[in-house]
Amino acid sequence: MLSNQVLARTAVCGVALLLAAGCSMFPSHEAETVSAPAPAPRAAEPVKPQQTAIEAALARGEIVNARSLPATGNTAGAIALNPNAPKQYTVKRGDTLWDISALFLRDPWLWPEIWHVNPAIANPHLIYPGNLLTLAYGADGAPQVSLQRGSAGNGGALRVEPLVRSQAIEGPIPTVPYAAIASFLGKPMLISREQARHAPHVVALSDQHVAVGAPHAIYATGLAQSAPGRYAVVRMGQPLKDPQTGKLLGYLGVYTGTAQFDKTAKLSTGQLTDSARETQAGDLLLPEEAQSGTDLLPHVPPAGLNGQIISVVDGVTLIGQYQVVAINRGTRQGLEPGHVLAVDRAGDVVHDATCAARGESWCFGNGPKVRLPNERSGTLLVFRSYEQLSFGLTVSVTAPVRIADRVRSP
Repeated sequence: MLSNQVLARTAVCGVALLLAAGCSMFPSHEAETVSAPAPAPRAAEPVKPQQTAIEAALARGEIVNARSLPATGNTAGAIALNPNAPKQYTVKRGDTLWDISALFLRDPWLWPEIWHVNPAIANPHLIYPGNLLTLAYGADGAPQVSLQRGSAGNGGALRVEPLVRSQAIEGPIPTVPYAAIASFLGKPMLISREQARHAPHVVALSDQHVAVGAPHAIYATGLAQSAPGRYAVVRMGQPLKDPQTGKLLGYLGVYTGTAQFDKTAKLSTGQLTDSARETQAGDLLLPEEAQSGTDLLPHVPPAGLNGQIISVVDGVTLIGQYQVVAINRGTRQGLEPGHVLAVDRAGDVVHDATCAARGESWCFGNGPKVRLPNERSGTLLVFRSYEQLSFGLTVSVTAPVRIADRVRSP
């Protein structure tokens, strides 16, 4: 892993390249244009509005993996800290890397660029509850966050006493709240038209219940040609259509639980082993998939990618932070887990009522229609992709996000 100064200098120069169209150590495209015979030097290309510094760096492929970053010159102070950033912070249970990053930085995605790697600590890139994070500045003036095992006031030393452990050892904190996507990892979320028509399904519940949870028994048909094992119980939700083409992409799959079938027959008996919500007759049975990894590495999607939010899980009207949404782009367009997308709130259509301002009240509200520009409202992290559709988590929201809002490459 690169040293602290290399990482800090890399991010600083990357931001400087974005904002000032050049860094003295690097020959730029604009510099070559100026030196070529021309009537006048070409102005630096303006930064796209609503684009954060880290997103521009992602778009250039510079912050995919900190280990791959080249060394750059020093422009200390370019990384913007949160005005309320603490000098020290002790990691608590329930924290996420995103939350801690936002605590220190105005832009959480710049966290790898200020992280001070301490080679004396095993796995210094992992952060655990109880760790002490300290904000300081390097010799070049760039901000650094370093890690101490243990607590403040004891120099990082950990006092060991013989104790009986009453709970499991805690693992490192996740990038985003695992609970927000746990019920979707390894569980079918998209039901194809073929599955909706022909998948095995629950026909009855034990003791003639209307709805049951684990550990009740369920009875299913359609498994005669399938192998025994674990099956996800999925309720078919709303149809998901591409708003641009009107094409049906599938149906939203609502996971209700997992059932174990030790034997399969024309009518099979299974037992619910896990429940997320109550299972009902008519729910589908789909083979359980291998659980996806939760260690998502944020990186840039293909340039020029754009789409729309077409659904939100649990059907809320206004979408806030850490909610799961579906978008009408998938692996066919190059999307994969870990891709970062900007969310733009679709501009409203209003009437130009300038005639009313001139005192012509008869035309108020009846002037020509004008569509207002899209406005940046959040950031989306893709965690699961299908051929023509993906699911993502809203990791940051600056304004209410709605269905039909646009998503794009940052």
